[in-house]
Amino acid sequence: MAASSDLLVVPAPVGALLSRLPAYPGSLLLVTALNLALARHLPADVGQLMLHKKMRVQVRDARLTFDFAWTGQRFAPQAPLVAPAVADLTLSATAHDFLLLAQRQQDPDTLFFNRRLSMEGDTELGLVVKNALDAIELPVLDPRQWTPRQVLGRLRQRMDSARSAGR
Repeated sequence: MAASSDLLVVPAPVGALLSRLPAYPGSLLLVTALNLALARHLPADVGQLMLHKKMRVQVRDARLTFDFAWTGQRFAPQAPLVAPAVADLTLSATAHDFLLLAQRQQDPDTLFFNRRLSMEGDTELGLVVKNALDAIELPVLDPRQWTPRQVLGRLRQRMDSARSAGR
């Protein structure tokens, strides 16, 4: 019988399949979500510290890697980093632990001290980002709010607002 924690991990064959997918489309999807949820809430000092920093999110069990940077206005996907280039900050966890973080069912400190979340690179940057995210009052991630219709509606609203501002 499998332990309950084993049931929360992406199975190895699925991870092997996912690792063969091109990285850039996934990074584009991640930054789209980050821009919709976070970009307008980032404090200016945090944005300045993050400016042009290469950041990476690794989903260990799914064997996925997402590379992105903050441009000063938005998050932008980056081409996958190749050796010897390294990210300024890399956050690694399982898909389930990232979901728990997004749903605010688990805090990053607990995951970090239980070695379920790791941070490599510029730890000052990592702590500033973590503290900024903790300070932002974001709605809890509810997967039901991310249906294609709702996401497209949010994108349409942003495009309409941008058009109105340009008039």
